[in-house]
Amino acid sequence: MVRKPEPVIRENMRGGRGRVYIYDVISKEEFLGHGRMYAKMVIPPGGSIGVHVHDNETEPYYILEGTGIFIDENGDRIPVGPGDSCTILPGQSHGIENAGDTDLVFMALIYNA
Repeated sequence: MVRKPEPVIRENMRGGRGRVYIYDVISKEEFLGHGRMYAKMVIPPGGSIGVHVHDNETEPYYILEGTGIFIDENGDRIPVGPGDSCTILPGQSHGIENAGDTDLVFMALIYNA
């Protein structure tokens, strides 16, 4: 199967700023109960995904393009860029902000603990 995903646009995602464009790689149904999201995420300059918690889920990010600030479960603000990965374990909180003047692009996978 070949899929050419159209973006789902989320405004102020998880209490963040601006728009986030979500390009699903596979659907929630295709996880067969093992997870709920595998997607390319695009955050334009000045945008963010607000700090939130994943209960019973793990979520790794892999940064492809741009520069960002990853906010970890302690509230620490860590600069991230291409090639960096950020892993959120079950029960941890996190958020991410675009800190640059180009799109922040990353892959996100949410799977069951």
